Amino acid sequence: MDELAFDCVGVRAEAYAAFPTLVFRLRVTDPSPDGVHTIALRCQIRVEPHLRRYGDGEAELLGDLFGDPARWGDTLKPLQFANVSVMVPAFTGSTEIDVPVPCGYDLEVSAGRYFAALDDGEIPMIMLFGGTVFARARDGFSVSQVPWHREARCRLPVAVWRELMDRYFPDSGWLRLRRDTLRELSRFKSGRALATWDETLELLLKETRP
Repeated sequence: MDELAFDCVGVRAEAYAAFPTLVFRLRVTDPSPDGVHTIALRCQIRVEPHLRRYGDGEAELLGDLFGDPARWGDTLKPLQFANVSVMVPAFTGSTEIDVPVPCGYDLEVSAGRYFAALDDGEIPMIMLFGGTVFARARDGFSVSQVPWHREARCRLPVAVWRELMDRYFPDSGWLRLRRDTLRELSRFKSGRALATWDETLELLLKETRP
């Protein structure tokens, strides 16, 4: 199993999921002639922000994540995106499977803030693999571990991420607030007879601008 290999061949937004889901298309290759019975596969997905360029507007929005751009050589560290598990069915040679990854739009989470700051281009990612391989053998089955160093790089188009978020959160996002903060905002909103939360935050922003 030392030659087991993984390649990400594409990413799409799932059209009919009950919640926002990205689907990573994964090719698994095993050159052994006996084939694989199944793989209980674990996959950790990280964002690699140091592998792309950023416009001025993007850099401004990313300041609270990575600090001043002059320090990005030290601060652009990988961001955790997801941990998922999937079963790979029996195959000989190679096969392709879908790896569904549930997503949210929580701007308190580093990856969510990073995605929301991007205008276009691609998001560089790395998929790190682990798990258990059940392989066919002449006298039954063999069991081994997915080599710890197996990985696959992929690039998620920002347009695909936006398509997914617009499908479930059209032209919007959300923030998680402490209960006491939300109560204070409610008092502010009611005291000024504001109709929506957008109007409430717009007025607060206007009042704090110099």
